[in-house]
Amino acid sequence: MTIDDTLLNKLERLSMLKLDENKRESTKEQLSEILGFVENIASVEVAEDCFTETLKTPLRADEPKDSNIAQDVLNHAPQAQDNFFIVPKIIE
Repeated sequence: MTIDDTLLNKLERLSMLKLDENKRESTKEQLSEILGFVENIASVEVAEDCFTETLKTPLRADEPKDSNIAQDVLNHAPQAQDNFFIVPKIIE
């Protein structure tokens, strides 16, 4: 697939961008090259049996853990009391 002026104008309108006239040709070439890479990827033949349950990325168990992050943060705060930050009064 090649990018022509009509398609480039449509992409400009959809993306709400305006290309300089001196950049239009190089942009068309670059977009055409990117589309060529995508077409190459789409043409790769993959065996159907490669998508099985055993080949999936293993996930860790989603187990809750008490990390005490809140307490660590409060311990490093300049002033804290009863699990709250103490800050200067800014509204009178």
